[in-house]
Amino acid sequence: MASSILPGKTRKNCVRSISLPARFHSSTLRIEEELNKLKAWETTTTASHGNVEMIHSGLSGLKDLYDCVEDVLQLPLTQQQAHNYSDEKLVDEVLDGSVGLLDVCDTTRNILMQMKENGRDLQYGLRRRGTGAESTMESKVDAYICCRKKLRKEMLKCIGLLKRMESKFIGSSYPLLLDQNNHLVVVVVRVLREVSSITISVFRSLLSFLSAPSSSKPKTSSRWSLVSKLLHQKGQITSFNGKHHQDDDINIDNEVESVDVAIHNLSSCRKNRTSTLEVAQKRLNALEVSIEGLEDGLESMFKCLIKTRVSLLNNFSVCQSRDLIIRIR
Repeated sequence: MASSILPGKTRKNCVRSISLPARFHSSTLRIEEELNKLKAWETTTTASHGNVEMIHSGLSGLKDLYDCVEDVLQLPLTQQQAHNYSDEKLVDEVLDGSVGLLDVCDTTRNILMQMKENGRDLQYGLRRRGTGAESTMESKVDAYICCRKKLRKEMLKCIGLLKRMESKFIGSSYPLLLDQNNHLVVVVVRVLREVSSITISVFRSLLSFLSAPSSSKPKTSSRWSLVSKLLHQKGQITSFNGKHHQDDDINIDNEVESVDVAIHNLSSCRKNRTSTLEVAQKRLNALEVSIEGLEDGLESMFKCLIKTRVSLLNNFSVCQSRDLIIRIR
């Protein structure tokens, strides 16, 4: 269970209890419920390494959470206290966190789009028949692998950024001083810290799923050696000796990684490629469907993040403008 975000439960040094308006209290309770669901999801995902269905579930849960957050931000009392809030450092923390998550979400959307286009281009090469089909397939596979490596570097950069953001939230010791004049804003800041933390977790799971970590296998002289670099476990690739794996021989939950394995199988089997070709096409089709589903979920999240940022800017813009005028004077 997540720690409570409501005042009186987390601040032992509160001199007196501060009651919350009924509607505000109800909204924050719903946020706590959604946070607890996502924390349970986080535990399950960590234990099972995640698959596309679990990532979908995480994105869907995030959308529900942000809908609840938006309800709180739109409350008149929240807006009134936010307009009068004078703690510039906390305001900057809130606004910087929102734009950081928005940037990562947008980058991930672009990565998904490129992955889908890259997969479709490879499918075209695998469907090619007749003169030049072999060279076309090899060039398309090479292009697919190069794109995968480039996108994986981008994903690892995003994961690194999310880790730094997470460390910043965890390491934040800036106090949230509670009094009758700012108690709603303080609760909102607590909420946003928790929400940002779980958002980082979901995005990291998504990017880890898409990046399908590379193997530490040494380089070989084969033009296909780049494929094996993208595989997750050494034990998944064995010597073929002129044979190929059937589709059911390897059970991989990660659709991205399963395509890497299928391509390796295809490139390693120089004769009788019909079966391995069908497997590769089947897995590429499955990956495209998965990517489209993730695109839908991420598009919804992007809209939620934009809406939240607009609400934050509207709520805190007055106090920021006032502080700027004071500094100029």
